[in-house]
Amino acid sequence: MSVKRYLYEWITESKFFRVYILPGVVFQSVVIAGGYGTGRELVEFFLKSGPTGGLYGMFLITVPMWAAIFALSFEFARVFKAYDYRRFFKNLLWKFWPAYEILYILLLLLVLAVIGSAAGAVLRDTFGIPYMLGVVVMLIAVGLLAYYGSKVIATFLSWWSFVLYFVYIVFFIVGFSKLGGAISANIASGKVEPIWALNSFKYALYNLGVIPAVLFAINYIETRRQAIASGILAAIIGIVPGFLFYLVVSGLYPDVLPAEVPAQYALGVLGITFLLGAWMLVLFGTLIETGTGMIHAINERINSYLLDRKGSEISPAMRAAMAVVVLIIGLSFSTFGLIPLIAQGYGTMSWGFFALHVIPLFTIGILRILKPGWARSFWERA
Repeated sequence: MSVKRYLYEWITESKFFRVYILPGVVFQSVVIAGGYGTGRELVEFFLKSGPTGGLYGMFLITVPMWAAIFALSFEFARVFKAYDYRRFFKNLLWKFWPAYEILYILLLLLVLAVIGSAAGAVLRDTFGIPYMLGVVVMLIAVGLLAYYGSKVIATFLSWWSFVLYFVYIVFFIVGFSKLGGAISANIASGKVEPIWALNSFKYALYNLGVIPAVLFAINYIETRRQAIASGILAAIIGIVPGFLFYLVVSGLYPDVLPAEVPAQYALGVLGITFLLGAWMLVLFGTLIETGTGMIHAINERINSYLLDRKGSEISPAMRAAMAVVVLIIGLSFSTFGLIPLIAQGYGTMSWGFFALHVIPLFTIGILRILKPGWARSFWERA
């Protein structure tokens, strides 16, 4: 059996993959464009804290927070069979759940603006393709994936993750071979800025906004142990490519700090011309992944409403149309520039997700998991 065939069967048929790996793959696929695809996010929230401070933040705050919140969120979704954010937050926030929807839509538009700031530029600067053509290609790709729905989206995200991991590993090997001394020296310097903990906390929080895009992929989870294990693995799978990239660019500290697209800057400094095209193609694919995943969460929310109220489902054509409309609206905000969008927009969003997701999850959420019937009459009237 060929490797390609084996991987295809593993992705589409293996229960282990669907329970323990798929949620992490979907999270990594959706989080990357807004989380570390351009490298600007890792520079803004980690490397600005110093090479050592950034590592502290990544492993003392971000990964443990993600693991705990994902594990608890997956278990909450399992208990209440809430595989879209409408059901999830109706069960968590009662009649106040629309507050989360507003926050999610704002994050969606912000992330799409970040994607818009990068997508056309990636194809233009790397392959000489006109800016608007790059944007149109992304619109068509997201629309097609939205049209075919959850199964095709999950398969695409899974396959692209294998490609992405391969490229990041090659980047790390080549980068470490050329910058190993600088990387070791910068990290050994022990430079830690006082802001390291707050920056890492913000990074961990705003990326929680992609949880609605992961919910559709966790309906294979059947037990509490599976939910906890899958949540922990999701945090690890999600951070590994970012960690590999961070180590390499820490060797370029502090020169890399002002770069708008640190990934492109690092490839240029390292002179890895053979990897530039592959990297930018993968980055463009991640922009499609993130846009698809986050918009798919909107479609699943609409589908949930239609099933509850009318007993019907959203049509494939409506899924595609919704994806294109939302993407166009989000792209209209891309003129604000990548650096201010990430530095100011993401930082502000962090506190909203802390208030509407983290605090309720670790209070009301735990209580409802342990006692699903608690206050049921209130929630049923929401």
